[in-house]
Amino acid sequence: MIAIIDYDAGNVKSVQKALAYLHEDTILTRDPKQLLAAEKVILPGVGAFGDAMGKLKEYGLIDVISEIVDKNTPFLGICLGLQLLFESSEESPGVEGLGLLKGKILRIPDGVAEDKRPLKIPHIGWNSLSFPQKGRLFEGFSREPYVYFVHSYYLKAEEDIVTARTEYGVSIDASVEKGNLFACQFHPEKSSEAGLKIMENFVRLGREGN
Repeated sequence: MIAIIDYDAGNVKSVQKALAYLHEDTILTRDPKQLLAAEKVILPGVGAFGDAMGKLKEYGLIDVISEIVDKNTPFLGICLGLQLLFESSEESPGVEGLGLLKGKILRIPDGVAEDKRPLKIPHIGWNSLSFPQKGRLFEGFSREPYVYFVHSYYLKAEEDIVTARTEYGVSIDASVEKGNLFACQFHPEKSSEAGLKIMENFVRLGREGN
């Protein structure tokens, strides 16, 4: 069973739909016992950093998430779910994140694209990934995939954990991996065949020798 954390800030339906396509059973829950018993856990996220952290605190999920990660359960943060794993964000000054990883969440700066057009913020649409080092979510990719982004803030990691990057006026750390803790700034559940492959790689972790 794969548990999806229910904290009123997640892009839940598309995540459930992608996992159903992969023939995976899921449960949408905020119950600590169910989350701790799950084979894998996903933290989706859409919205503001401060509001999301407020919901995690309200539902008593902050310590639960730390316990899930400490017991080495495969854990995937998606979009805002990636940002929440870090210590803080420029979006919500003074609000502490989960602090499970080290890095800065910064606003995408205003800039100009290669064709001289102003870059639109938020960054919405398809962009390619490059792989600075091998990551288990990207097993089987022979070339740079295109994936779907929706965000105004981005990660600049302070650890050697980055497994994918993209460019949008600035270099964006688009995916990270540390132990069995994974996260993507993009939406794999909305990224067509490439995204389904990424989700499948996460699902297969710990199975059949993976």
